[in-house]
Amino acid sequence: MRLLNILVLLALLALLTAPPVCAQVTFGSSGAEGDPFRRQQWRVPSPDTDISAHAQLFRPPGAGPFRLAVIAHASTQNGLRRAQTPQPEYRALTAFLIARGFAVLVPERLGHGATGGRYVEDQGGCDEADYARSGRATADEIALALDYLRKQDFIRKDAAIVIGHSAGGWGALALANADPKAISAIIAIAPGRGGHANDEPNRICAPHTLLAAAAEFGKAARIPITWLVAANDSYFAPAFSLALVDAFRGGGGKVDFRTTPAVGSEGHWMIETEAGVKAASAELARGLSLPKPVVTKKP
Repeated sequence: MRLLNILVLLALLALLTAPPVCAQVTFGSSGAEGDPFRRQQWRVPSPDTDISAHAQLFRPPGAGPFRLAVIAHASTQNGLRRAQTPQPEYRALTAFLIARGFAVLVPERLGHGATGGRYVEDQGGCDEADYARSGRATADEIALALDYLRKQDFIRKDAAIVIGHSAGGWGALALANADPKAISAIIAIAPGRGGHANDEPNRICAPHTLLAAAAEFGKAARIPITWLVAANDSYFAPAFSLALVDAFRGGGGKVDFRTTPAVGSEGHWMIETEAGVKAASAELARGLSLPKPVVTKKP
């Protein structure tokens, strides 16, 4: 009897200390459509098979199939700031794309906001930053979300576009090695990593390493890049951005580099504002070969 009690106690202890059983990860829509632009919460695959990444999907009126635009958001090495980051939306840029007939997906990457999980695109310390590895990790996350949406009936299988901002733009440069039939164009807006080192404007962690990684991405690039930076960007100023462009071109990549007028007090965030999207609209349309806006009634 005493032995039985011991065995029962051990079994109970094992149950209490066992890791929790994870719920099955599901993907797809997770709520109703709403305003603006038929906004709907989605879950898309991430590099961690136990975590589905949060995303927002926007669609024009109608059943489609629509061309897909994926917007890759900015990031930060600061873990607390990443955890507190609200779900990215890029409202003005989304409106610009919806008006031209695109469905727009804005996926949240691992290590950010509500998605959480391990920060797989971590570049490492300032002096020893591994920008090539972090860029490829970001590219992999963008590709997972894009490939999942391309399987949906209301999305075209070809001619997707990717617009990346800051660290998202850096990942978009690494994604330029993708199939040009699947991704027809990439726009990188102030792409880079390591800007504002120690929160100081116009200071970049290991800039030589960033330049070397840009050249490495250029060697494998198959999709032309439109590269935009505001005149008053203090993370990756136009002069340094042009050096990155030259490195990418030197590796073999094709780039159309454009500088937009100064926007607000910090041009690095221009694409998150109506004024910034307006300032960049001609370059956006040119880089993506977009048709004129389609005027539709509000859904």
